Amino acid sequence: METIQVFFLALIQGLTEYLPISSSAHLILPSQLLGWPDQGLAFDVAVHIGSLLAVCSYFRKELQVIFSSCWAQLFHGQANEHSRLGWLLIFATFPVGLAGLLFGDFIEEHLRSIMVIALTTIVFGLLLGVVDKKGSQQLTMAQMNWRSAMLIGLSQALALIPGTSRSGITITAALALGYDRQAAARFSFLLAIPVIILSGAYKGLQLVGEPNTVAWGDIFLGIGLSAVTAFACIHFFLALVNRIGMMPFVWYRLILGGYLCTLLVNGS
Repeated sequence: METIQVFFLALIQGLTEYLPISSSAHLILPSQLLGWPDQGLAFDVAVHIGSLLAVCSYFRKELQVIFSSCWAQLFHGQANEHSRLGWLLIFATFPVGLAGLLFGDFIEEHLRSIMVIALTTIVFGLLLGVVDKKGSQQLTMAQMNWRSAMLIGLSQALALIPGTSRSGITITAALALGYDRQAAARFSFLLAIPVIILSGAYKGLQLVGEPNTVAWGDIFLGIGLSAVTAFACIHFFLALVNRIGMMPFVWYRLILGGYLCTLLVNGS
């Protein structure tokens, strides 16, 4: 890839991974609309590593508390709200992991088209808007329970379909269950950590079998740019979400989906 393409795709990943607008769709669209070459598996792994570094860095203090609390519960029987949150995050990850194993190949082969992206962008955008307006938003992160974690985890499996948005669908599910915007967003971002680790490990195993030469300059540039932009996105999203709500992202999704629909109509 050319440097400008590496720069642009890394920024896209960093900006869209944690916003409710679908990073997978935005990474597919440049090749579909601009004729750019596929970024390749190595680069895909790299930009996701950048996103992982960003979220782990941003929530580093919370992650330390969660990890130490889970450790204390395992070996000393000392349970608290932090250890419970840690187990809830692991529990909520199982559905998307199982769905990826069962349906990943089918989705990769049949559901990466502009038509699918346009439909999911619009449908799940509208759903996000409805729950943001109608949800009670009374529950906090401390009130997260096993039922809620499982339902959010089940919704996350839908994010395997490009255009759905992993953060978008998990935030939508949390808002629909009555959680406030901060709780919905923070649980979604923390839930990204095991998901990205699992996805990265799976893609990394695939990468081992690829004979292609790795462009290390592109890899490190992709990691760095996606990490910086993802960190900034998390920070500003959490700072502004109570003030601006989800409607700016809903309108963006509707405009993007409408634009893609016009491309399909004009190209038919």
